Amino acid sequence: MASTAQALTNLHITGDFESSAPNLQKNLHLLSPHQVELAKTLLELGQTHLFKHWAEPGVDDDEKRAFFDQVTLLNENYPGGLDSYIKTARELLADSKAGKNPFDGFTPSVPEGDILTFGDDNFIRFEETGVREVQNAAFVLVAGGLGERLGYNGIKVALPRETSTGTCFLQHYIESVLALEEASYGLTQGEGKKKIPFVIMTSDDTHSRTLQLLESNSYFGMEPTQVMLLKQEKVACLDDNEARLAVDPHNKYRIQTKPHGHGDVHSLLFSSGLLNVWRAAGLRWVLFFQDTNGLLFNAIPAAIGVSATRQYHVNSLTVPRKAKEAIGGITRLTHVDGRTMVINVEYNQLDPLLRATGHPDGDVNCETGYSPYPGNINQLILELGPYIEELTKTKGGIKEFVNPKYKDASKTSFKSSTRLECMMQDYPKTLPPTARVGFTVMDAWFAYAPVKNNPEDAAKVPKGNPYHSATSGEMAVYRANSLILRKAGVQIADPVPEVFNGQEVEVWSRITWKPQWGLTFSDIKKKVGGSCSISQRSTMIIKGCNVIVEDLSLDGALVIDAAKNSEVKVGGSVQNKGWTIEKVDHNDTSVAEELRIRGFRIKRIQQLETVGLPNSS
Repeated sequence: MASTAQALTNLHITGDFESSAPNLQKNLHLLSPHQVELAKTLLELGQTHLFKHWAEPGVDDDEKRAFFDQVTLLNENYPGGLDSYIKTARELLADSKAGKNPFDGFTPSVPEGDILTFGDDNFIRFEETGVREVQNAAFVLVAGGLGERLGYNGIKVALPRETSTGTCFLQHYIESVLALEEASYGLTQGEGKKKIPFVIMTSDDTHSRTLQLLESNSYFGMEPTQVMLLKQEKVACLDDNEARLAVDPHNKYRIQTKPHGHGDVHSLLFSSGLLNVWRAAGLRWVLFFQDTNGLLFNAIPAAIGVSATRQYHVNSLTVPRKAKEAIGGITRLTHVDGRTMVINVEYNQLDPLLRATGHPDGDVNCETGYSPYPGNINQLILELGPYIEELTKTKGGIKEFVNPKYKDASKTSFKSSTRLECMMQDYPKTLPPTARVGFTVMDAWFAYAPVKNNPEDAAKVPKGNPYHSATSGEMAVYRANSLILRKAGVQIADPVPEVFNGQEVEVWSRITWKPQWGLTFSDIKKKVGGSCSISQRSTMIIKGCNVIVEDLSLDGALVIDAAKNSEVKVGGSVQNKGWTIEKVDHNDTSVAEELRIRGFRIKRIQQLETVGLPNSS
């Protein structure tokens, strides 16, 4: 290939290849000029071992070309390329080996933030502000993970949020965004209805299945043009403290790769050009959330209201956190040189940091019964303008970390390959001190119930700590809805304790509704009235927007389905055999996975169904 030969002459590196990587030198004629440049970069970065076992020309030539196709992707998908990746890795690995404290020189303190109480006047004011403001927001769902850790072989967003209706997480999220879109337009008519952008970050594991879930369900009512899927790529694995790239154990012509972490969402948004499109469209906020928190949208309107009122560049949604609880704490860090930042500090770092900086008791509860450092739940609201300015400087790169598992105390070799990782919530680490970074605390009962632990791991959780399982996640939805209706004046019976999959949970009335019915507490209060009561064994499902529940006494199952633009009024005494909860053995493979991981299923015996006609009861 003349072009390759010319490239080699220009680079003066033929001799370098011959002396350091003779097997590569023999195969250079297979490569394009661009690939020769990449080969030179790899040699300069000390990666000659990658070519040690390459075959003679004519053998495995397609595999050799595929190797450089992979190297090209790894180089293009990382800000600064492989040169930056390997140099950063060497610095971080050296710090790890030396046991360097990443917070050396920093003193922690409690940052500014708002503590909200669900349903009070302050909360309602923030909700109303947030609903007005939400038409200027874009939503970003980080959904790169499978459900394997849960004992589920599908993608996590396809799991039912609750099994009374079978609504999956992705459907609930999309319907919540659509309800926000409608409500925002209702408060700001005359300004024109805006379609709220909805981005999903996927991975190789989840991309095609997420797209299939959307397409087979007509995007759950959202216009396909509103939805954008951005696929996250993996990064190269590292074999040692010198950051030598790890050869795939199953293919000598491949570099082993692993996920880089959900912090990649920032670089993907930056490189996609979407941020500038949104700014041109007049958007102001970008809201990030994760894949299996079924209560999140109870908190979003008020949280956006806080961001707009306080003019936060970064607003972290948080929950009250017990001292030493295994959840990171939002912390202000002040360096001896005057630098400050407000970031998440992991629980296993916060306690020793406090002890080392004049707090002999470390992380302890204050007079509220909770740590003054609120618990991070990885839901962020960023102001778009400052966000674009920051990513323009960093090219979307987020401060990384490395977590090698060493074979022994000498820290000279790893048990297995490692890689650089980054977290979405570490975005504020590079912000200037002038950035307005705060937090919003909301009670976990209505804002946070992630589904991430399998039944075996959940059953081992110390008593009193959250299980964060499919079992507890579904029960949390019923608990939240029951307590919200209680606050709206409905008499809801107390729960009963029950054990499913080794987890003791409270079983409340199985109450659930579509987001368009009860998006905010003000909405809900307007739609329930008179003297209403619901027994513990009851199930109530509300579909539709204009459903009025008044003077209802429910002891059984009631399904209310109001067609669009129709009003349904429900009242009087409703009593039937209802729906029961039947235990399921999580080892019983004849039962569907999404039920086994819960340990129960809903048995539908008898119900009253009220549908469609205006003013029916």
